[in-house]
Amino acid sequence: MPTLDRQGDVFVLDLGDGENRFHPDWIASVDSALDEVEKAEGPKALVTAATGKFWSNGLDLDWLLAHAEEHRNYVVSVHALFARVLSLPLVTVAALQGHTFAAGAMLSLAHDFRVMRADRGFWCLPEADIHIPFTPGMSALIQSRLTPQTAHEAMVTARRFGGEEALAAGVVDRAVPEDAVRATAVELAGALAGKASGTLGTIKSRMYGPALELLRDTTDPMG
Repeated sequence: MPTLDRQGDVFVLDLGDGENRFHPDWIASVDSALDEVEKAEGPKALVTAATGKFWSNGLDLDWLLAHAEEHRNYVVSVHALFARVLSLPLVTVAALQGHTFAAGAMLSLAHDFRVMRADRGFWCLPEADIHIPFTPGMSALIQSRLTPQTAHEAMVTARRFGGEEALAAGVVDRAVPEDAVRATAVELAGALAGKASGTLGTIKSRMYGPALELLRDTTDPMG
């Protein structure tokens, strides 16, 4: 399960050491950690990291298949997590040490910045290959954070971007050796910890207003 640590002004949320799929309990744990971050006073920033082969492999499809009656509520909870991270009133950095797929890739896009391992691991939106269409909220999130050309390629072709390719396409902001991913993310976040404020939250909410509106739609989240 996710754990929260603090290094000076930087909170480090470790998503776990497995595939870090979005099980309802996992989502609740992440939300609880974000509650603690938001309640903290003074300069602060957030790094979302993980340990092992994966940063996040996205939706927990096994749980979803076993709880088909919860499909709508589950999507609402995933959307709510995306919206919360996207609009947090502090700077957020995703430290991508491993594979970042599907909803995991979308969660990384909800962060302000992304630091990715350069030599191994992929960032990918595989929905076209696994025949799961993006919800309107997911589409809006992706298209609000990537250039039109990159969003089109990522969404239509399910391309797997390595670290250097992701950097060239603007998917991530840094591509560094594996042992420097978390440290680079913490350094980047720490330099911007003083930006945390209600003003920053308002700026993000207005910047990403259309995407947030769709992500917060609980009446017809799947379109």
